[in-house]
Amino acid sequence: MKTYTAIIEKCKETGLFVGYIPSFPGAHSQGETLDELQKNLEEVVQMILQDGDPDLESEFVGTQLLSTS
Repeated sequence: MKTYTAIIEKCKETGLFVGYIPSFPGAHSQGETLDELQKNLEEVVQMILQDGDPDLESEFVGTQLLSTS
């Protein structure tokens, strides 16, 4: 079992949660709730993995908080 980190945002226009996995081509989805988004992302990843492990473009390291004046 592999674990992937998803980035989640909320679209102001639609109110939907949008998620994607950095550097994982095609691994993105949306949902009305966080639970629905997670289910949808899991389905997308499973479909992508049916063709074998993807060639990840980079490795997710983390997030960083920036402040501006």
